[in-house]
Amino acid sequence: MKSCAYRADGTPRRASERVREGETVILVRPSFDEPETPRDFGILYEDDEVLAVDKPAGLPMHPTATYHRNTLTYILGERYGEDCPQIAHRLDRETSGVVVCGKGIEAERALKICFERREVSKSYLAICEGEIPDDEGIIDVPMSSVEEGLHVLMRTREPGEGLPSRTHYQVRERHAGLTLVELHPETGRQHQLRVHLAWLGFPIVGDKLYGPEKEKPFLDWVEHGMTPGLLARLGMERQALHAWRLSIRHPSREAPLELEAPLPADMRSLWGGEEAI
Repeated sequence: MKSCAYRADGTPRRASERVREGETVILVRPSFDEPETPRDFGILYEDDEVLAVDKPAGLPMHPTATYHRNTLTYILGERYGEDCPQIAHRLDRETSGVVVCGKGIEAERALKICFERREVSKSYLAICEGEIPDDEGIIDVPMSSVEEGLHVLMRTREPGEGLPSRTHYQVRERHAGLTLVELHPETGRQHQLRVHLAWLGFPIVGDKLYGPEKEKPFLDWVEHGMTPGLLARLGMERQALHAWRLSIRHPSREAPLELEAPLPADMRSLWGGEEAI
């Protein structure tokens, strides 16, 4: 059978036919070739209510049109079964680092409330293009989604427009035309750290959407994959952004959970200098 919609007796349906109540429609499509992703992750902390993992770069959090089995959600289901831990927040596919999950409905809800109320302290590490001159600072620039083009893109806005977005940064080290910077997002907008650093003039190395060429590397990657030429343009296969530390209130205990994921090997290799962390 070719890709099509069929009736219960196996005869094909026309695109113009309306579906009526009680009908059975069989949808047939070609086999799904899912891209390979890393499937192994480290466990940073685990008890009866909480699981914290060190997500590798390249592993999506949730199923999409492109990824299904190769996602953190699916792998957790494989390892823990029907009552598997539920992810309480999100990281971009290319961002590595700390991810917190709740075991059971009550724990999941308690953790998600902490994120919704901004009662979580988060620290990221990024390697940026260029050497940021100030040792520390605050980027207080509103953001919103773009009106045209790629729907995933975000953009900065003038004061009083868009959604309030605030990031604290501290330079850890400068080395060979790059900057290792620690980031503390006060708000949690989509792509906030990437957009804010690009606005500052120091985009994250490997960023396919917000680097010097804007979204062109992303479109080239979608069409041709990671070619040697594209890798040379980007400087790294993925964005050099890592969710380093996270502090969150435990669902049932007084002391907060203090979690840390070590800087991954690809970012250590890219940096090359002495890590100031």
